[in-house]
Amino acid sequence: MRKKSDLPTKTCTTCGRPFTWRRKWAKVWDEVRYCSQRCRRTRSSSTGQG
Repeated sequence: MRKKSDLPTKTCTTCGRPFTWRRKWAKVWDEVRYCSQRCRRTRSSSTGQG
């Protein structure tokens, strides 16, 4: 079992916070850009208007 500190990390494009790899993202880790659904919704709704 790996330690959480050994897992890869990224920075969320919406809030700028670092987040770590999750098992459910194993196949799509290169495509993950947001730390949560909330950030994903916030980003998509703010860019769609204007």
